[in-house]
Amino acid sequence: MTPRAKRFPTHHGYGEVKVSRYLALFLVLLGWSALGVYLCSTALWPSACTPDDLFEVYACSMHLPESGHWREAALLTWLWGTPIMTVLELSRRLGRPKI
Repeated sequence: MTPRAKRFPTHHGYGEVKVSRYLALFLVLLGWSALGVYLCSTALWPSACTPDDLFEVYACSMHLPESGHWREAALLTWLWGTPIMTVLELSRRLGRPKI
């Protein structure tokens, strides 16, 4: 067996972020944001609920799939998935305190 190099830790996701990885992460983030802008601009909100601010958007988002169209269902998923993924990434980055 060959010993592992010091630059490649055995725990994936904790290595150095090189330029190519940074560029890939940036492009994915840009694409995810563009998807959200596209879905927000093309989705039709139900007539009973037209949100004006961010809190109303999340309150009304549960009514989006009632129309049966894919854009509204995708917007619901995007709206609720984005904060969950952000919190998960922050918890991974902050990690547990070292004892």
